[in-house]
Amino acid sequence: MYPTLYHALLDLAGIDLAFLRVFNSFGFFVAVAFILASWTLGRELRRMEGLGLLKVTTRPETFGLPASKGELIGQGLLGFLVGWKGFYLITNSDEALADPPAFLLSAQGDLIAGIAVGALLVWMRWRSKEKQRLAEPRTEEVKVQPHEHAGNITIIAAIWGFIGAKLFHWLEYPDQFISFITNPTGDDIITGLTMYGGLIVAGAMVIRYFLKNGIPAWNGADAAAPGVMLAYAVGRIGCHVSGDGDWGIPNTSPAPSWLPSWLWSYDYPNNVNAVTGPQRGGYSGEMITDGTCFEGYCTHLVPGVFPTPLYETIVCLLLFGVLWALRKKVKPAGSIFFIFLFLNGLERFFIEKIRVNEPVLGNITQAEIIATLLMVAGVAGLIWLRRKRASTTS
Repeated sequence: MYPTLYHALLDLAGIDLAFLRVFNSFGFFVAVAFILASWTLGRELRRMEGLGLLKVTTRPETFGLPASKGELIGQGLLGFLVGWKGFYLITNSDEALADPPAFLLSAQGDLIAGIAVGALLVWMRWRSKEKQRLAEPRTEEVKVQPHEHAGNITIIAAIWGFIGAKLFHWLEYPDQFISFITNPTGDDIITGLTMYGGLIVAGAMVIRYFLKNGIPAWNGADAAAPGVMLAYAVGRIGCHVSGDGDWGIPNTSPAPSWLPSWLWSYDYPNNVNAVTGPQRGGYSGEMITDGTCFEGYCTHLVPGVFPTPLYETIVCLLLFGVLWALRKKVKPAGSIFFIFLFLNGLERFFIEKIRVNEPVLGNITQAEIIATLLMVAGVAGLIWLRRKRASTTS
C-alpha cells in the first residue's frame, strides 16, 4: 500500500521527493475521479445541447468595476495560507513532512512569508482590476452555454461531497467526531469518509445548481449520473491503494485456481490506518517484521481480508459502461438517473455483506439502509416517469 504519493514514487521508481508526503494517495485518486466526472458531464451537456434538450441561458455581468473588498480579502487569505504554510514547508521540510496532516492542521507556519505573499496577491488583483476599470461600468447580459457549467458543477460536487462524506462518517462513528473536536491534529481529515454521505449531499447541491441556472433537473441528473458512477469506481482505487479501512471481512478460504490470491484475500501492508491489535470484524493489525515497510506505516492485517474496494471498482466500471451505453437510448429524462440509483444501491447492498462496517440497527449498517433506499427510489422513480409519460401522451 502507498499512504502518500511519496511512498508510491519511492517504491515504484526509486525517486525520493520528500515534498510528495503531503499528497495523500487517496486524495490523488479522488481528484482524478472528479476530473473524469467533469469530463463525462461536459460531454453529455454538449450532446444534449446539440439535441436541443438544453438551452443557452444568460446572466448579468458588470464590466469595469474596481476590485471589491471581498475579492481583495479572499486573495489576501489565499496568499497568506500559501505563504504561511508553503514557505515553512520549504525551510523546515524534515519537521513538516514527518507528519504532514498534523502540520497542515497545526499553527506552525511562517508569519512573515504569509503576510508577504498575501499582500502580493492583493496588489496583483487590485492592479489587474484597475487596468480594466471604466469611468462608467457597464452591465451586459452574457450568454452561458450549458456545457460551460461543468466546471462549477464539479467544484460544487467536490466541496459538498467532501462535507457530506465526513459528516456521514462522523454520524456513523461519533467517537471519531469527538476525537477530532478535542484534537484536530490527531485525525487525518482526508481519510474516514462515507461515500454515500458525499453522494447525497453533493447530489442535493448539484440539483440546486441546475434549477438556479436554468438546467432542467432531470436532464442535468441524467448527464451527471454516468460520471458519478465512474468517479465512484476510481475513488475506490484510492481506498485500496491507501488502505483506508474500507476493506472486507477476513477471508481465509483458499483462492479459486483461476483468481489471483491478492484479489481473493489481501493483508493491506503499509495501510494508511496503520492499525494494530484486534479489530472489530475478526482480524488484527500486526507489525511487519521483515523490514519491507514504510516508517510509520509498518502494519498489515492478519488474516487477510476481502479486498472489497477492488470489487467495487470492477463492478462500478462495468456499471458505468452500462449507463454510458444506455444514455442515448432510454427515455424519458430522468431515467438514466434513476437507473443509476438502483444499480449503485444494488452494488453497495451486496458488497456490504463482506465488508467491515459499523452496524447501526441490529446487524444492519448505515450503507445497507441507504443502499436499500436508493434501490427503492430508483424503481419508484422509473415507474413514476413511465406513468407520467403515458398520461401526457394519452
